[in-house]
Amino acid sequence: MDRRSVIKNAGIAGVLAAGAAPVVHAQAASIRWRLASSFPKSLDTIFGAADTFAKKVGELSGGKFVVSTHAGGELMPPFGVVDGVQNGTVEMAHTAPYYFHGKDETFALGCAVPFGLNSRQMTAWMYQGNGGKLMREFYAKYNIVNFPMGNTGAQMGGFYRKEIKSVKDIKGMKFRVGGFAGRVFERMGGVPQNIPGGEIYTALEKGTIDAAEWVGPYDDQKLGLNKVAPFYYYPGWWEGGPQLDLFVNDKAYASLSAENKAIVECAAAFAHTEMQAKYDAKNPAALKQLVGAKTKVLPFPKDVLDLAFKESMALYDEITKKNENFKKVYDDYSAFRRDQNLWFRFTEARFDTFMQAQKL
Repeated sequence: MDRRSVIKNAGIAGVLAAGAAPVVHAQAASIRWRLASSFPKSLDTIFGAADTFAKKVGELSGGKFVVSTHAGGELMPPFGVVDGVQNGTVEMAHTAPYYFHGKDETFALGCAVPFGLNSRQMTAWMYQGNGGKLMREFYAKYNIVNFPMGNTGAQMGGFYRKEIKSVKDIKGMKFRVGGFAGRVFERMGGVPQNIPGGEIYTALEKGTIDAAEWVGPYDDQKLGLNKVAPFYYYPGWWEGGPQLDLFVNDKAYASLSAENKAIVECAAAFAHTEMQAKYDAKNPAALKQLVGAKTKVLPFPKDVLDLAFKESMALYDEITKKNENFKKVYDDYSAFRRDQNLWFRFTEARFDTFMQAQKL
């Protein structure tokens, strides 16, 4: 998924589901805050995390703390939310931090980078490693207090008009992808394209582009891309565990009582868990339906992954040499990733590989 696609869908969603709805209504509400999302209401799993958060805040506060949720484009542009929170225009925002890597590449480390942490590892780094501390120090430069609030889990690698047999098939390929992935894909010889979600189908159908990525089966199926691009590749190596964040204006947060600060933290953690649970529950059925519609689900060839990995590591090396913020966080991130992969190799990966080979 990328910035411009969300912007396109936000307008559609605003028409279909206009207005912001405070999830909890209370006569005695003493605090009323607004949450600006980067997502349209049509993305029920991602935007839904904001509604889940708002509802839980209301429940935990006995209706005294009310949060109204606003889809991208209602209060401000989907990608104006960092500026909105930084300037205090809104108290809160829900977004994918990597959308703002243009401000500073460090934002991406708070969400996902190619060949980064998976969703469990990301949560571990944020809650038990140094991730939460380091990212909070970085976000403080933007007057933001951050909380993890959602993860899609590993994403798919997108739909392709032609089969990919080797890295040679990447050369010159026009691939709808954005952010860090686009930078890596370009280094591999591909041609990254930024195309809004509502235009992907037509572009693929006409051959304007050769391939496109979005999120995963549940969200991808809504776009109907399998009808014009039969090959569905995995994994989305650029998004192994993209984390969404709740951004809170630091002055607004400081004004809260200790009890209400705890409510914000707990409600965000609840929404964080529920969002991936929804994806994990909904993706299998969607994938079955795609396969039933003759979609060919295939793994990326090893040489493609090897080259993508090589170019990703080279990109990080270049960035660390010129961006001190990125270097400080990435040094810790990469060390944590190394230890996590060592651990996951023994139990998680072996158990998963065995179980997925069984006919249950």
